[in-house]
Amino acid sequence: MKKRMFYFALVLLFLFSNEAIAGTKFLTYEQAVENARGTTVKFYMWGGSVPINGWVDGYVTETVKKKFGITLNRVPMDASVFVNKLLTEKMAGKKKGTIDLMWINGENFKNAKQAGLLYGPVAGRLPSVQAYVDPVSMAFDFGFPVDHFEVPYGKAQFVFIFDQAKITTPPDSFENLKTWIKAHPGQFTYPQPPDFTGSAFIRQLFYAVTGGHEQYMKGFDETLYNQNVPKLWGYLQDIAPYLWQKGETYPKSIAALELLFERGEVALNMSYHQAHAANKILEGKYPESVRTFVMQKGSIYNTHFTAIAYNAPNIAGAMVVADFLASPEAQLSKNNPQNWGDFTVLDMKKLSPDMVKAFEALDLGAATLPLEQLNSAAVPEIPAEYLTRLESDWQKQILGKK
Repeated sequence: MKKRMFYFALVLLFLFSNEAIAGTKFLTYEQAVENARGTTVKFYMWGGSVPINGWVDGYVTETVKKKFGITLNRVPMDASVFVNKLLTEKMAGKKKGTIDLMWINGENFKNAKQAGLLYGPVAGRLPSVQAYVDPVSMAFDFGFPVDHFEVPYGKAQFVFIFDQAKITTPPDSFENLKTWIKAHPGQFTYPQPPDFTGSAFIRQLFYAVTGGHEQYMKGFDETLYNQNVPKLWGYLQDIAPYLWQKGETYPKSIAALELLFERGEVALNMSYHQAHAANKILEGKYPESVRTFVMQKGSIYNTHFTAIAYNAPNIAGAMVVADFLASPEAQLSKNNPQNWGDFTVLDMKKLSPDMVKAFEALDLGAATLPLEQLNSAAVPEIPAEYLTRLESDWQKQILGKK
């Protein structure tokens, strides 16, 4: 019911509240740098990763303070929650809000953009984006036009995680995964959608069991969805009795699945972050023998972004921080698994030879697959309408049929 009310309010705002963004005075980057000095930027972002939080609180916070005189405050919050917060502020006519910069993408970006909750277009005014990012890579977010309302931040790809001391040959296709699950009852599960990673797992499976991703790239097709989706539910219903807890319950989040894997209760883990296992080995949470793998029929990837709230109290500061996050300096630091391991959004052909060498010299860790292998398996994200439909239907078809 709450979700239905949210979308109803979103539609009303889209239809009747198209005021202001176009009339907002747009700052140049130079003006933003001048106006941002001595200010505070509140950066709302998912807070579930220790390495990511540490990188933002350490390197990013210290550098923007030193270079631009900006105080950065990280505010941990799921994207769906802060989008709802913005929606509430918009409906209340709040012209000065509490959010400056956001880490956002996918269905949350689409909802926010359609409801007029974002400041922009802005990416075209940021020098790092203009100089170093391939425009094609930032044109769409989960099939939805970005129109420069988001600023590229990083790239992530879905991988599975295993311990090669326990599993010598992991299942490298979804057909083999089903066989493996039935041969190892209780050793596999996945987070319950709408958890981000659990949702990505079923989207990837949807591609694999229905003939690939290409057919879905033109936008949501109800007839096509209804024709193909029974294959997905059939697969998931078939494996359910062989899952952890016999499929009677599912981990509520990727953090819960992470604990099961660390404790050895399940033998396979998953992550929408290709360097996650390398991070965990560095933290001492995983043994050195942990590795990652991708499925033969594709591994979903996406570009993730930052965006500025329509009523940000510090638009200038948010612009400067968003640009810094897309700079070669910050992207190189972020790409290092010692810090985060997130892949860069930068076009190597646009970087200086020295910077290219610096990226190539990074030790991504033995648990991180080579870039060539990841690229060869990479498939794009599904349009957002499919995502929301799969998540809601999973509740009925899988959780509701226990």
